[in-house]
Amino acid sequence: MAVTTSPEIVEKVRATPEERRATAIGIVLVAIAAFVLWVFALGVDSSFVSTFNLSLPGDPDLTWVVSSQVLSFVVAATIAFIGGWVLRRTHVKWTNLGLAIALSLFALAFLTWAAADKSFSLVGMLRSTVILSVPVTLGALSGLMCERVAIINIAIEGQLLTAAFVGTVAGSAWGIWAGLIGAMLTGAILGFVLAVLSIRYRIDQIIAGVVINIFALGLTSFLARRILSVTPELNSPGRFSTHKVPLLGDIPVLGSMFFNHNMFVYGTYILVIVLHFGLFYTRWGLRSRAVGEHPKAADTVGIDVYRTRYRNVMYGGLIAGFGGAFLTLAQVSRFEENLTAGVGYIGLAAMIFGRWMPFGALGAGLVFGFALTLQQKLGILGTPIPSEFLSMTPYLVTIIVVAGVVGRSRPPAADGQPYIKD
Repeated sequence: MAVTTSPEIVEKVRATPEERRATAIGIVLVAIAAFVLWVFALGVDSSFVSTFNLSLPGDPDLTWVVSSQVLSFVVAATIAFIGGWVLRRTHVKWTNLGLAIALSLFALAFLTWAAADKSFSLVGMLRSTVILSVPVTLGALSGLMCERVAIINIAIEGQLLTAAFVGTVAGSAWGIWAGLIGAMLTGAILGFVLAVLSIRYRIDQIIAGVVINIFALGLTSFLARRILSVTPELNSPGRFSTHKVPLLGDIPVLGSMFFNHNMFVYGTYILVIVLHFGLFYTRWGLRSRAVGEHPKAADTVGIDVYRTRYRNVMYGGLIAGFGGAFLTLAQVSRFEENLTAGVGYIGLAAMIFGRWMPFGALGAGLVFGFALTLQQKLGILGTPIPSEFLSMTPYLVTIIVVAGVVGRSRPPAADGQPYIKD
């Protein structure tokens, strides 16, 4: 007697891609819990304590002292619980939240292990995370502005680097505000070049971006050797000062982290809010998203596709120029060859990680900022991890993100496709 199975039952039995992903992540989290237990908990002396300083010099003294082994045991148990909860696949939509919490706890256990029997400035590290997230976030926002109208901006690295050079020279010659304006205009000009190559001449957008990056690296390296090395006074632009936000800057821990910075950090916060509101609550944002999703339909209802793309790509260049100015007018106060060192490409990964959303770009920027800070701070703590592996940290995070560990991200439907008006 033949037994038939209805399609509905087969569909229920077959696991969805989200459920399969939850299973894989749950297994990985259980493995991470075992690693934390074996290496971080059982790998340190039970008498060791980790001392975390939660205040900066000049602030009221605030420290957190915790048993290195006990905290690692607690973290291992918590991650194992989260892994088991994810494996049940009853709340698949919360998988990313469980993954984020587990990875945050893993980072805490890692820092506790690294700081065992030592003192470590945790708030200093978190403050550095915010600072180092700025160029990554701005790079992600620059890419977001372009890709929302279906133009892939691989040239962020070149825009950041060239803007940093121009900002240094202009800032040294005419003051830091002139440097800021020059850097932003430089980013906008390179954005216009990318737009012309991609929109007017329909050159492959990836190739156009790579060409701009190679040109920017070669040009700035040549000019740095020919001009800045023989005229050092053009390589000292000064630096924007730090300002504490009244009341908010006095909040313990959070005040030092978020509200005691220079104008670039505050400008990034404001830019994220403005872009979110503009993209989802204004006519400009609606038209931009329509051009990125279905340019032919947008053209049919009267939206100028070419003009919208030109405008947004130049806006993205302005944002990248702002990020380039940060590198030399707020962070290092001088220009060096290949100063960006891949920050533009990391910004693209942050854009994908943030799912082409402004607040997502900010959150992703903080993740990458933490990876960059971790690379620096672990060297200070003298961990047994080789320095070569520490240098790989931000790029490993980039590979993991692009590989899709956070789930599949859907770009705008027309992303990278040239539009030919009928």
